[in-house]
Amino acid sequence: MLLEKIENPNDIKKIKKEDYGALAEEIRQFLIEKISVTGGHLGSNLGAVELTMALHLSLDLPDDKVIWDVGHQSYTHKLLTGRKDGFDCLRQFHGMSGFPKRKESKFDAFDTGHSSTSISAGLGLVKARDLKGEKSTIVSVIGDGSLTGGMAYEALNNAAKQETNFIIVLNDNNMSISENVGGVSKYLNNIRTTSGYLDLKEGIYNALKGTPGGDNMVTKIRRAKSSVKQLVIPGMFFEDMGITYLGPIDGHNITAMTKVLREAKRVKGAVLVHVLTQKGKGYGPAERHPARFHGAEPFDIETGIPSHPRTVANYTDIFSTVMCKLGQRDEDIVAITAAMPDGTGLKRFRNMYPDRFFDVGIAEEHAVTFAAGLAAGGLKPIVAVYSSFLQRAYDQILHDVCIQNLPVVFAIDRAGLVGSDGETHQGIFDLTYLSGIPNMHICAPKNKWELSDMLKFAVNFGAPIAVRYPRGTAYAGLRDFRAPIELGRAEWIYREWEIALFAVGSMVRTAEIVRDRLKQEGYSVSLINARFVKPIDEESVLEACRDHRVIVTMEENVKSGGYGEKVLDYMNANGLQNQCINITIPDAYVEHGNVELLKQEIGIDAESIVRRILEESR
Repeated sequence: MLLEKIENPNDIKKIKKEDYGALAEEIRQFLIEKISVTGGHLGSNLGAVELTMALHLSLDLPDDKVIWDVGHQSYTHKLLTGRKDGFDCLRQFHGMSGFPKRKESKFDAFDTGHSSTSISAGLGLVKARDLKGEKSTIVSVIGDGSLTGGMAYEALNNAAKQETNFIIVLNDNNMSISENVGGVSKYLNNIRTTSGYLDLKEGIYNALKGTPGGDNMVTKIRRAKSSVKQLVIPGMFFEDMGITYLGPIDGHNITAMTKVLREAKRVKGAVLVHVLTQKGKGYGPAERHPARFHGAEPFDIETGIPSHPRTVANYTDIFSTVMCKLGQRDEDIVAITAAMPDGTGLKRFRNMYPDRFFDVGIAEEHAVTFAAGLAAGGLKPIVAVYSSFLQRAYDQILHDVCIQNLPVVFAIDRAGLVGSDGETHQGIFDLTYLSGIPNMHICAPKNKWELSDMLKFAVNFGAPIAVRYPRGTAYAGLRDFRAPIELGRAEWIYREWEIALFAVGSMVRTAEIVRDRLKQEGYSVSLINARFVKPIDEESVLEACRDHRVIVTMEENVKSGGYGEKVLDYMNANGLQNQCINITIPDAYVEHGNVELLKQEIGIDAESIVRRILEESR
């Protein structure tokens, strides 16, 4: 087994060239076997095996540095840097992260998790290298999907001025999470489909050589700044920017890639190496269904079918169904996603109403301002996005949507703890970063029926509004409690005295358990579904303070700027002396792991909350 020889970083350089193909196959089988048990990003990693091997063969890590855009394709890199044993606890609590982590290894040059960042980070490392007088090689690996993000172009524009070596590897598999869209995708498709590009170039050279003065013409063309590629690939976007372009190269041919990387290291400036790969390569189900195997749950290797298939609807499913019904009733409703029609549940809406569906690529900033324009034009845009990705569009929410008070609906999926993807993906800041913006309104449903009701309320609300809901199974409890949605009004579910539990969204389910435990201890407990985080229901807080000595707020958000702070501020401003206990996520980044285990660790599971209330209540 060749993989057994890879125990330490740079051990790959001891492998014979004729064994590279066999090692690549062993790596693929290893990844398939491990990820089938733990879950993880499979398709992107299978597609980047040879590319990663070529980088490790061509570079001297960790002095040389590789920055992985997003980072979900870094599993082979982790294998080749001596972390093979870590795959048994991949993405588990206190286990190995599924993304590059500087605190995990000195061979991880930069933490990543969101897209379109690697060129900017790499250019920063290049400038640091030059200022310190070092000679290392810096490589930023970016996917064609990530290249649809505006930040990548800001970085390319800056990199074009670079006068010392900086290598950008474009890993082009024609996929982000879902299939790529837009002009960049079409441009790269033109390059991909320029079959026989190298042969054609040589053909032009040979034809010119056969004419009088042809040798001189060939020499001039080769020396020309734009090169003969201008004659073959129209536009040559990267070279027109001032970035040397090499490729396209077969991303599964290690010999070809190591040769091109050697050439790239000699370039005095920014150089882009265009590598063509196949997402999911080597595993039939992942090749056929790359989107499904982007982030895979544990699965049966033979069939590719999940080991524990879902049998009940999750919140994304509910959103998907409601969106289709809303679209049928109102032709002004349009939907926007940033490269995630499957993940956000908009695939069915796209199929039913293709003219009213817009996938803008990995470009959350553009998605929000585009939605603002749609709203200004008289439509009812719904932006479906994960909580952690909406962070990227903060200025657009404030400047383009809320200042103008435009009726954009933000359907915020994966709000709260999401688990195995860790710090970069936990949706624990949205209540904080949204609620400080004037004209923004925020609500959160307690169950699947309330999600439906809130979306119907939101599309006709007439102002900026966010509906946040968690990842996972849609709660089906409390079905009989379905009071009409009113702006800023909470819902009293159980009305008693002594202790009042104000719970936000997903925490209502936890609050039910907390209430039962406290009643077993002899306490009288009210349960209030907060519904709105902005504006909070001040009337209900005041009412609860009259009849209860302890007010408890519960939310899946960090403490600073969250719902609990708003309730406490209101109580202090009005001289209310009741004890207030805020149950929140600590103001910290939460690592990867099982969601229920994470809740226990940070103290927002039912048992921890009961224990805290009993300890702190006077």
